Amino acid sequence: MEQPTFGDGKICYIEIPAIDIKVSSDFFRDVFHWNIRDQGDGAVSFDDGVGQVSGMWVTGKKPATDDGMTVHIMVYDFKASMDSIVNHGGRIKEIIPIGEKEKLAHFYDPAGNVFGIYHHEE
Repeated sequence: MEQPTFGDGKICYIEIPAIDIKVSSDFFRDVFHWNIRDQGDGAVSFDDGVGQVSGMWVTGKKPATDDGMTVHIMVYDFKASMDSIVNHGGRIKEIIPIGEKEKLAHFYDPAGNVFGIYHHEE
């Protein structure tokens, strides 16, 4: 994996609330192909599908279940991604119409956090 781009102001690290870290890490690995790293001390970290954003799952924090800030994950196949979310323990919250070439949906991960998926047709 290539090293991430370093730069002032770049979003680089996200802490994701989890109820069960294994369930959450398996979900993101299986649905979005994130690289999962076991830190050896019980912590589990990730690198996103292109190796540009890292983070970890944390217990003891309230899941982000409301309509506040939403992190969106880019996907190549919108329908297949929604199916995979559901098949791996997530729930689709809503599909949001935004244009002819773009598709957007919000979903709940296994811990109840709200995320989005975004697809742009070329």
